[in-house]
Amino acid sequence: MSHRGTPGESPRITLPSLPSTRRGFLAATGAVGGAAALAACGGATGGGGNSGGSDAGGDLPGVGNNGAAGSGRKGDGADQLFIAGFQWSPPTNFNTFAGSPAWPASSNVAQYIYETLLRFNIVTGELKPGLAASHEVDVTSTITLTLQEGITWHDGSEFTADDVLYTFELGKIDPGLGVASFWVEVDEMTADGNTISVAINQDRKNVGTVLNSLATQFIVPKAVFEKAAAETGNKIASWETTEAIGTGPFTLELADQTQIILARNDSYWGQEFYGGLPAMTKIIHPIFKSNEDGNLKFQNGELDVMQQFVPQIWKMWESGKPVGTYLREAPYYTPGSMPMLLMNTARPGLDDPAVRKALAHAVDYASISETAMSGYSSQVLASLIIPDGAEDQWLDRDKASADGWTYDAAKAEQLLQEAGYAKGGDGFYAKDGVKLGPWKLITPQGWTDWNAALEIVAKNLQAIGVDAATNFPQQAQTQSAIQNGDFDMACWYVAGTGPSTPWLRFSDVMSNVEMAPAGQTAYRNYGRWENAEVNDLLQAAAAAADDATKLEALTALDDLYRAEVPAFPLMYRPDEFFEFNATNWANWPAEDNDYAPPMFRGAGNEWIFKLQKIGG
Repeated sequence: MSHRGTPGESPRITLPSLPSTRRGFLAATGAVGGAAALAACGGATGGGGNSGGSDAGGDLPGVGNNGAAGSGRKGDGADQLFIAGFQWSPPTNFNTFAGSPAWPASSNVAQYIYETLLRFNIVTGELKPGLAASHEVDVTSTITLTLQEGITWHDGSEFTADDVLYTFELGKIDPGLGVASFWVEVDEMTADGNTISVAINQDRKNVGTVLNSLATQFIVPKAVFEKAAAETGNKIASWETTEAIGTGPFTLELADQTQIILARNDSYWGQEFYGGLPAMTKIIHPIFKSNEDGNLKFQNGELDVMQQFVPQIWKMWESGKPVGTYLREAPYYTPGSMPMLLMNTARPGLDDPAVRKALAHAVDYASISETAMSGYSSQVLASLIIPDGAEDQWLDRDKASADGWTYDAAKAEQLLQEAGYAKGGDGFYAKDGVKLGPWKLITPQGWTDWNAALEIVAKNLQAIGVDAATNFPQQAQTQSAIQNGDFDMACWYVAGTGPSTPWLRFSDVMSNVEMAPAGQTAYRNYGRWENAEVNDLLQAAAAAADDATKLEALTALDDLYRAEVPAFPLMYRPDEFFEFNATNWANWPAEDNDYAPPMFRGAGNEWIFKLQKIGG
């Protein structure tokens, strides 16, 4: 499995999700590795690492899935945390608003340099304190935040509410920035001392989306970005900088072609809040050429934690390595995203919900999980709500089972026949001169797990009499085809779990607001599915004043989704792959040590303060 094309492993870049807005997505990029990065990792062990594990894990929390831990590294590496899976090319720009900023300045990744006001926990759905010590929601009218005391920027200057206000005002100064979407849902943002008040747009009342912005938008220093705005004529995304001045627990020490090194900020404002500073003095991110390079170093204990795909990761701990995952049993990773099979409902045949539901029955989801995902996906449900995590409270499993679909090729053909389709001499179904195919199934070349998934889908559709074959263009070409409606079917992403989901995912798949005709760029509902009911339901869910009302609206949306099947999930993926090696550090978060979620972003910052060095 190569890195290129594994959408969960690469830096985030931004794309519009609404007119004049942008939303982050994961895109595959190539990389240039470096011998120095490998040497840095290898030298850090100093010959003292124990990549094979030991029985000492039985005395430590948060160790490998086999109960093993190492004996620690010697030398400087003993006090360093080695991380991988976020940066695959030489870092050139640390402007967090740029198209592809370097780690960790990339939007909504680990909060080591830049931080957010609130922090989302993907397991519990909680919004935890960040730069804001607390927040209160006044039904659907106002969100009030109280900032932490004593925050300073890395250059020693005082952090104030003006920095917060200016960060969001940048969405008005440069409407092409992702933060511009904040002003679709917000009328006003004001400050009184350390108290910030956010007035919700009362035509939309979309509190969840506003909370999402507050939990994902990095806050930047006004003094620095005012100068950047002046230098660029308010084209903030075009500004290039090799510096990153934030409020976080680490500062940027070095960035070259081989590695990024962060140094602990011993003046960090949060040491009292978190009960101390992080145990590691540096965080080092080597830059590898591929997953395989990183996986080998990880297995040998020269990387401590990663965010990248590891095929059959259980083989590592079965061979005695102190490797662990948050879930101790399959599927090993907490689900956080659902790659979808999008269907262009403007295409003859695909405009028929009976056909779309038949296709949903035709797909062998278990085979996709095992072949494309190493078994890391649990049973896919007929719902736009991701189970077994923060969204589970909104899921009606009984309805998903009774009114949905599962892999059943005979049922798929039965549905087609009941809808009036019949097989022709070529073995493919047709009705009134409309043949089901030939259809192309697209996803980017090199996104190997998605490529494998679509090969299975194409084979499944052929088996029931639907003419389908795969085609894997380059990522940019695939994206353009999907957004412009120039496709038959595609494997593509929709919103992952966050403060605004599952609402945002329903909007991504089903919204009929400002529908883009074929040939014009769409930022949601790529399949151009049309329905007269859905916008009212989306509005009701967004503006719900209490959980009971929200549940009712989300259930109605899921019912409509199952009846019409505008798209359907092929698998579940983690929002981030989170795997650790307890060679040098213990007390990793896991389901049996669940003080923090298996995340790098959001509330995942908590484990940085709780890791325990092994071997003194």
